Amino acid sequence: MTNAAPHAGTWRATLLVAIAACAFGSITVLMVIGQRHGLTLASAMAWRYALAAPFLALIAGSGLRAVTPSRGALLFVAGGLGQVAISGISLYSLRWIDVATLGFLFYTFPAWVAVISALRGLERVDRRKLTALALAFGGLAIIIGTPRTAAIPLAGLACALGSAFIYAAYIPLLHWMRGPLSASAASALVIAGAGVMYFAAALWRGEIHALPLAAWGVIALLAFGSTVVAFITFLNGLAVLGPVRAAIISTIEPFYTAILGAIVLGQHVGPSTAVGGALIASAVVLLQRQPTSP
Repeated sequence: MTNAAPHAGTWRATLLVAIAACAFGSITVLMVIGQRHGLTLASAMAWRYALAAPFLALIAGSGLRAVTPSRGALLFVAGGLGQVAISGISLYSLRWIDVATLGFLFYTFPAWVAVISALRGLERVDRRKLTALALAFGGLAIIIGTPRTAAIPLAGLACALGSAFIYAAYIPLLHWMRGPLSASAASALVIAGAGVMYFAAALWRGEIHALPLAAWGVIALLAFGSTVVAFITFLNGLAVLGPVRAAIISTIEPFYTAILGAIVLGQHVGPSTAVGGALIASAVVLLQRQPTSP
């Protein structure tokens, strides 16, 4: 009986992280639907972040009182710009590739984190990491294809992998910019900054205009489902499970995206995408494992 409550808490946290992964994994599919109803990348992200930011600020609550002007400006500008770059470049790749391919290619970011850390001398590259990197880049090669097969368009490949690489570099930068602030307070500032930047871009391009009800439905799902709910569930699950187990559970995200794309959009998931994605997911799990003691 004494272990019943902790066990139930772990399962609850696991479910919360899984919900967050599915919520994040829905973004690409929602964007494809939104574009069919008149949304552009800039306008969809502008409304998404603008609606989500106040709710995230409420979640942060008193944590925002600890924000100094300099740190707040850094998170708002640099953090927001990083968020714009990651979301903008990754979603822009949908012009050339489907949502399943984007999901799996973007999920190479843990491998890029390991590569960057190794090159900077921050982590030792042991056999476990080398095996994981081999799995990740082997899966990447299978997804990309060869010149003799229907290879992925170079522009789509560059955007998807570029956004993954930016995200890998953005993670430690955001951690440094956050400093002593709570995750919710820092995220509220980053989301607000991204919203302002996307709104400025959408206004400059003349993309803020009247939208049909279906488009507002997509915006609502992006803002509250794929941002606010995703953030709340992931943060609460992370507090119980820790980053390692949370990251492993999150590997369901690209598979969920692939399945959702097949069901909602009718996009075909070929065997090369499925096999390559499985290898990438295996690499992520292996990279998150704690090294065993000799």
